[in-house]
Amino acid sequence: MKRTRGNRGCSPVPWTLARWSFARWSFARWTFARWTFARCSLALCALALCALALVHPAGALAQSRQGRSEATGPRGGQHDFDFEFGTWDVRLSRLLNPLTGSTEWVEYEGTSVVRRVWDGRANLGELMVSGPTGRIQGLSMRLYNPESRQWRISWANGNDGILGPPMIGGFENGRGEFYNQELFNGRAIFVRFIFSDIAEDSFRLEQAFSDDGGQTWEPNWIAAFTRVSDAPGFPR
Repeated sequence: MKRTRGNRGCSPVPWTLARWSFARWSFARWTFARWTFARCSLALCALALCALALVHPAGALAQSRQGRSEATGPRGGQHDFDFEFGTWDVRLSRLLNPLTGSTEWVEYEGTSVVRRVWDGRANLGELMVSGPTGRIQGLSMRLYNPESRQWRISWANGNDGILGPPMIGGFENGRGEFYNQELFNGRAIFVRFIFSDIAEDSFRLEQAFSDDGGQTWEPNWIAAFTRVSDAPGFPR
């Protein structure tokens, strides 16, 4: 049949273009909506972080200052040795040849005087005892570090006047423990001090050596202290 102008069908091209344009517009609108939502979410997150930054640093700073105040305050450890200020009678037992298997001990008697320095953040102890093998004169210097909340104890013997490497440690539950590493007869060993049985008028001090990395300890210096008098200006 011959096609005439009146019954000519519509071309499919315009309809396809229209559908494609609509789909492209819808996709663009959906993409823009997602992008806008993402930007808003990021903006809200940034505002929340700013609010936290404004609020929490003050609390953190306050906690930090409080912690530092506790570390440097009266309960921070600087008064751990207050119990020892004053004059003491001393009975000392000393192992003559440590780390040799020897069991020969000698006894000494004498006095110890401990003086407060720097409002308790340091102190000096003078020891003078005598026994069958002679006299021992010693000076003990204790220094407190408020940052680490630890003490350093250094000992000097009156025979040579040399200040030894410090013992480092502190007190917990009424017991003080201090450690270091030294050379003894050419060997590297661990050394330990223990303050124990601390009472109003007495306490005990023990020194021990270890040559197996701290697995076992051999005491070689055991001293019992009994109070004679309080430190001047520092009553109990």
